[in-house]
Amino acid sequence: MWSISIYRGDSPFNLEPVNSGAVLTKDSVRDVPAAFVADPFMLQHDHRWHMFFEVMNAEVNRGEIGLATSNDGLDWTYEQIVLKEPFHLSYPHIFKFQNEYLMVPETLDAGAVVLYAAPDFPFRWRRIADLRDGEFADPTIFHYKDRWWLFACSTPYQHDSLRLYWSDALTGLWTEHPKSPIITADKRRARPAGRVLEFDNKLFRFAQDCLPRYGSCVRTFEILELTPTTYTEVEIGHGPVLKASGNGWNAAGMHHIDVQQQTNGKWLACVDGTE
Repeated sequence: MWSISIYRGDSPFNLEPVNSGAVLTKDSVRDVPAAFVADPFMLQHDHRWHMFFEVMNAEVNRGEIGLATSNDGLDWTYEQIVLKEPFHLSYPHIFKFQNEYLMVPETLDAGAVVLYAAPDFPFRWRRIADLRDGEFADPTIFHYKDRWWLFACSTPYQHDSLRLYWSDALTGLWTEHPKSPIITADKRRARPAGRVLEFDNKLFRFAQDCLPRYGSCVRTFEILELTPTTYTEVEIGHGPVLKASGNGWNAAGMHHIDVQQQTNGKWLACVDGTE
């Protein structure tokens, strides 16, 4: 039973829940019968927050992408399903590049990492390119130093291997990094847990800790070196940035974060958790 809530704080690594409950649950979804909601990503458009997330459609037993909106980032209203396919969708990694809204969700059942664009944001999306063939969980894309980079878990049911790819162009040739897989046989840090954060002239990667179970907590890693030939990272902090509360909507675990800096300098994050 996954649900979504909002955290905030003075630092992207020191966040507290805004309230004691979830802001979006399966009961928030009105247009399909939902088993749960999870994997939230958000951004602002026309001074309004837009959150995209997985809705597990219980009728077809397949993930679809839902949308909720908010004026302040705290109180959210569910809108509708905005993307569905004949295959499972989740982890709707949304971003803006050159005035275009784009999304790379998890599409492992399609056998490729798929890129979508929004000809009518935020309600209509179309498939425009396959970036990389293969079955990958939680593909996490970002632009850094004039290159595109892609983390993806290549063991979607074991959660223990992370591969890295790069490209000079978003829809160009994607090359596997020579150090890839950069993580093997490690369930504690291989599977991505949200958008890569560029902050204070540094890069940070969030990862799911899948021990003792899938989605137990979220850890943070600073990327110390990232070039087409080198990669190093180190865990920061003294423990998970998100973890199970032992009570309520996130009693048993948390496995996703998307953190955004507000105009007042404070940080706002959409997160998920399970009972």
